[in-house]
Amino acid sequence: MGPDVRVGIAVERSVEMVVGLLAIMKAGGAYVPFDPSYPAARLAYMMADSGISLLLTQRRVHDALPLSDAIEVLELDALDLAGEPSHNPDVELRGENLAYVIYTSGSTGQPKGAANRHSALYNRLVWMQQAYALDATDTVLQKTPFSFDVSVWEFFWPLMTGARLAVAAPDDHRDPQKLVELIGRHAVTTLHFVPSMLQAFIAYEGAQQCTGLRRVICSGEALSTELKDRALAALPAAALYNLYGPTEAAIDVTHWTCQADDTVTPIGRPIANVQTVVLDASLNMTPVGVAGELYLGGAGLARGYLNRSALTAERFVPDPFSTEGARLYRTGDLARWRADGALEYLGRIDHQVKIRGFRIELGEIEAQLLAQANVREAVVIAQESPTGTRLIAYVSANARTTLVVSTLREALAEALPGHMVPSTIIVLDTLPLSPNGKVDRKALPAPEQSTTADRATAYEPPQNPTESAIAAIWQDILGIGRIGRHDNFFELGGHSLLTMKAQRAIFRDLQTDVPLASLFLKPTLHEIAAECEALHANTQREQHDNVREMKSLLDELMD
Repeated sequence: MGPDVRVGIAVERSVEMVVGLLAIMKAGGAYVPFDPSYPAARLAYMMADSGISLLLTQRRVHDALPLSDAIEVLELDALDLAGEPSHNPDVELRGENLAYVIYTSGSTGQPKGAANRHSALYNRLVWMQQAYALDATDTVLQKTPFSFDVSVWEFFWPLMTGARLAVAAPDDHRDPQKLVELIGRHAVTTLHFVPSMLQAFIAYEGAQQCTGLRRVICSGEALSTELKDRALAALPAAALYNLYGPTEAAIDVTHWTCQADDTVTPIGRPIANVQTVVLDASLNMTPVGVAGELYLGGAGLARGYLNRSALTAERFVPDPFSTEGARLYRTGDLARWRADGALEYLGRIDHQVKIRGFRIELGEIEAQLLAQANVREAVVIAQESPTGTRLIAYVSANARTTLVVSTLREALAEALPGHMVPSTIIVLDTLPLSPNGKVDRKALPAPEQSTTADRATAYEPPQNPTESAIAAIWQDILGIGRIGRHDNFFELGGHSLLTMKAQRAIFRDLQTDVPLASLFLKPTLHEIAAECEALHANTQREQHDNVREMKSLLDELMD
């Protein structure tokens, strides 16, 4: 055991977990957490990739672990340490040595290990103490799964400052009632939530009993203004902090203290000794208000990815604005500077899609949805369909409110180009969450394209020549046999490209130039037919008026 030696730990949340982490670090090693609830194949891959030769575990989870013969195992709850030395190990560490390796999801389908340094962790924890100042009267609740990096400060911040550490039981972090009980029982003053879980927590009626909370720290997802306002109202005695950062940069790199009058919740300003720059595709700094990719530099950066030299070189690039050897980490996040010097998070670049030649940032559409009244959550995905790629939006409503899809569509059509308006908007009670509390995009229900047998409205045939003509156009474009006057173009599978085709076909067959926006704002057959008739009538009147004016002018010339 010594510097840069990686040691695995696979335990349930418990006192043994804390003891194991401290033991590894005091011995000079770097801990590699393995969540026992993960699939065996994923655990086996991570154990092999990390190169561990020693694993700390518990008796109750030992047998379920996919262990190789090359890994020595110690059961923390079965060790007899009575005869072992009680003095601190004689280990010499440097800031560049590894403190921990945490695996994150990889775009290749296999997780990748972010190797974080002692100096980066030290910088992060010292800043946190300077910013939020724990003391002996504080208790921090450790509830984040230890395979996620927020757990790192939950473990070590209270222990390095003389505060108290309370450890939640396995699975209690998902149960608002259990959390309220823990907060009361242990006089918890400080805890972390991803916004999705904060939402569930403050929705629980017992949350308002937690009057002893002093600090609620949010990170891991975008914190909406609506949720920020509800959290401040539900927990008036607690300060609410919005933090941002990737696993590759020692947990968090920016911070913001939320205020009731914030109309938008930014990710804030950089923490001590960390640089944040927003660059365009040519690596030029963007001006205030212009979106670009967020890059990070300074003391917080990880060493890189374990056993992934090519990926490390791709994501940790030379810093063109600093000294030789300095690096920047490409976050893959879109951000922009505000005039007050704070950063605003705009979404993920890897949620950028290209549909029919248009580059679309799904985060931008999500932000517009979240800006609408009573929208609590919003996620947009791109989906392949028989008629091409289409955008699908999933939303949930605030408590005791309802959402009207047509109203949302109208709002989007007013704020976004037509190709960015989702063809389908699905309202769910809640959006599905992954084990770490973030929205699980893979678990979203697939939208069902309407057929004549399963449409929400009863079939009513077209009532006039205009409706019949447009129905024929839709049948041709959408490949559907029968279309009624109450059918919705988008619910039948339409999208922005097909809308443009419909616009051209209406002009061809009806000699009416209907604005593209009208097709989004009035998506049912009878609505767009009425719009066409109104436009046609206006055109006829204008032509009649023009003829009358010309006749009057000719009469004047003849006199």
